[in-house]
Amino acid sequence: MDFAKKKVIVCGMAKSGFASAELLIRLGARVTLQDIKELEKLDAASASIASALERKGAALYLGRNPDEIVREYDLVVVSPGLPADLPFMEKARAAGVPVWGEIELAYSLCPCPVIAITGTNGKTTTTALTGAILKSHNPKTEIAGNIGVPFAEKTADLTADAWAVVEVSSFQLETVQTFRPKVSVVLNVTPDHLDRHKTMERYVALKESVGRLQGPEDYMVLNFDDLYCREMRTKAKRIFFSRVHPLEEGFFLDGNIIRAHFEGKDEAVLDIHDMRIFGHHNIENTLAAVAAAACAQVPADVIRRAATNFQAVEHRIEFVRALNGVRFYNDSKATNTDAAIKAIEAMREPIVLIGGGYDKHSDFGDWVKMFQGKVKHLVVMGEVAEKIMETCKAYGFERVDQVHSLKNAVELAYSKAEAGDCVLLSPACASWDMFDNYEQRGNLFKEFVRDLPS
Repeated sequence: MDFAKKKVIVCGMAKSGFASAELLIRLGARVTLQDIKELEKLDAASASIASALERKGAALYLGRNPDEIVREYDLVVVSPGLPADLPFMEKARAAGVPVWGEIELAYSLCPCPVIAITGTNGKTTTTALTGAILKSHNPKTEIAGNIGVPFAEKTADLTADAWAVVEVSSFQLETVQTFRPKVSVVLNVTPDHLDRHKTMERYVALKESVGRLQGPEDYMVLNFDDLYCREMRTKAKRIFFSRVHPLEEGFFLDGNIIRAHFEGKDEAVLDIHDMRIFGHHNIENTLAAVAAAACAQVPADVIRRAATNFQAVEHRIEFVRALNGVRFYNDSKATNTDAAIKAIEAMREPIVLIGGGYDKHSDFGDWVKMFQGKVKHLVVMGEVAEKIMETCKAYGFERVDQVHSLKNAVELAYSKAEAGDCVLLSPACASWDMFDNYEQRGNLFKEFVRDLPS
């Protein structure tokens, strides 16, 4: 699409919306920025960006949905935080107005091949690791998407001989139409976001849709150990990885070695003991990243060097501080029970656990069952605290305290810990009841931990 002079309404004033508006203004579009909040009710940073975009020519339409005006536009670009079936989007589609997300907008302008990484858990680590490997081979590589840097911010930096490594969520996949990555990756699928997607079948279908438009010359990397992933269909070449099964074709763990049986080669790629990230989940993330990089024709020796130098990403089992023999870890990115279970499995020390937050209609039974022999004490907070406490009671776990702020959670958890223990923030819930996002929650946790007196 030639965006010059086109009327485009960008709905949702957050990172992706602002990036989309900035890009469209640069391309000569006539942009309207919309949000359900009035300008004075936006946080200071968002209000400042909105005002700056207004000075660049954007119109502001605030305090209501654009139901009455949406038919006047050539394109609607929506935030991933907005469900794709809102009435104004349905009105737009009925009037023949395309409804895109920021990923679709950026892809329509992307000059280079894309590696798209999705899954319930591990997306950010795998995207960061895949990006690090690709960047070590091709410095023009850019890393973007749900990892925290909108894809639309990076399109101007990309050239035809580059790669874009993009993390995509199920929310973002709701609004893609022409998105065709050269390499797609689905890491795993466990129940999550059912408050929005309603059924597991719908959620699985959205994850599978990352490979919907791929062709025989493309690759779809799938987790053989996940039954949902194993059954996914695509016209691309399906490339499996496995932590527990040897594969005749694919990438798998052979003792301590990640081995590749791929395109006629049998190669020992990486010794997991050389890695700086730990836990079974990170072995799976590394297998997926190795497979994706190999599909992008990165040599095994380059993969090995980059993977062994890679360190954990922020907010994902991130070491914060050791204090009087107690180690503190920030796992704020664990916004569902499966991610939080993986964190418990990864920890080597007895755990004083901080959990709770926004209720995504999750079942906490499997999470609480993991506490046996691992978790010494649980500190819960947020709107779902009572539900978690009831689950703990049902499974006979009684060492639980409820608090009403993250600062109090840190202080209480530290008081319950002894030398040789760890305090782990791994909430098993989204952050939206008390925080803007998981990053804010994780950063505040680190601030409160560092403020603890020595």
